[in-house]
Amino acid sequence: MQISVTDAKGQLTELVRRAEAGDEIILTRHGHAAVRLVPIRSRPDSRSRRALLEAVRASGAAKAASGPSAARSQDFLYGDDGLPE
Repeated sequence: MQISVTDAKGQLTELVRRAEAGDEIILTRHGHAAVRLVPIRSRPDSRSRRALLEAVRASGAAKAASGPSAARSQDFLYGDDGLPE
């Protein structure tokens, strides 16, 4: 939705509510886009960020498995003489 700054002055509360609900609100000045109203996303506190990071690390560690060396991963493409098959 695009609305002029002049018209937005009387509808600011409604425009903020719509932006918080996910609508894109663009304020125009002299017919040109000037600013966009977007909701502020709350940042998680450090305790919840740390808990999330630890959960991701634990998940990654649980999935890690030893396998063949990546240095030899393409050996099946070459013959004993080192040339492509």
